[in-house]
Amino acid sequence: MAGPLPLHSSRSAARPDHLSEPAWLRWVLTAIVLAFLAVFLVLPLTLVFSEAFSRGWGAYKDAITHPDAIAALKLTLLAAAIAVPANLVFGVCAGWAIAKFDFRGKNLLTTLIDLPFAVSPVISGMVFVLLFGRQGLLGPWLIDHDMRIVFAVPGIVLATVFVSFPFVAREIIPVMEASGTDEEEAARVLGASGLQIFFRVTLPNIKWGLLYGVVLCNARAMGEFGAVSVVSGKIRGMTNTLPLHVEILYNEYAFQAAFAVSSLLASLAIVTLILKAVVERRVVESVVETAREELEEWPSTSIT
Repeated sequence: MAGPLPLHSSRSAARPDHLSEPAWLRWVLTAIVLAFLAVFLVLPLTLVFSEAFSRGWGAYKDAITHPDAIAALKLTLLAAAIAVPANLVFGVCAGWAIAKFDFRGKNLLTTLIDLPFAVSPVISGMVFVLLFGRQGLLGPWLIDHDMRIVFAVPGIVLATVFVSFPFVAREIIPVMEASGTDEEEAARVLGASGLQIFFRVTLPNIKWGLLYGVVLCNARAMGEFGAVSVVSGKIRGMTNTLPLHVEILYNEYAFQAAFAVSSLLASLAIVTLILKAVVERRVVESVVETAREELEEWPSTSIT
């Protein structure tokens, strides 16, 4: 009498090796995806760089090294450099609270984290104007203390933080929920402190999801236009970020310069996409490795 069949053999026998859809359907779907990418991704990027270099390298260099363009680039990087770490701290704290603890108002906190996804960036910018503007709720107090937020760098940073803060939290909350609390509880039983548990147990489990959220947050921060446009005042060389500088150049019919500055944003976006692809690959590898380790720990089973 034949011995018992291995579990994986029975599963492979019950599941077909190939999908059953016709070949023409796969080709049609692939063609639709490639056409969509060509029209909405490859073609716009190609046009941006072709227009940026339409008058030669000299004109391109003059456009991207103009003092106003350099100031806009520095302000964009500054806003991202402040917003991303701030959102990183907020995202980790929010993820830890939501995924590891049960408390009253948990669903409300989760909803509030998604608020920037639902609110128009222009409206969020207007909220900061109503709060910190000269005629706003806190405006008189700020004037009395010689502090300026709206139409200044602090307002740009606040708007950037607001529109980009959900990304880190939203990436690590599912990871923390999936990992559970067993490892943290075991570490606590063994005498580990709260910081030791976080840095030695929690952080290694969420590191790739955390990095993925940081990449997305950085991309959102550098490309923000609506909220920053409302609170910046668009002062050349002072409160202009790269997206705002592109708009000003385009409105002044300096098309080649506008596309040249746009190419800087496009380059930053391409670098972000490359980092995103690398992180996604590491995330998949981490998930596969974790699943493999869990399977190796399971006792061997068979079906009689």
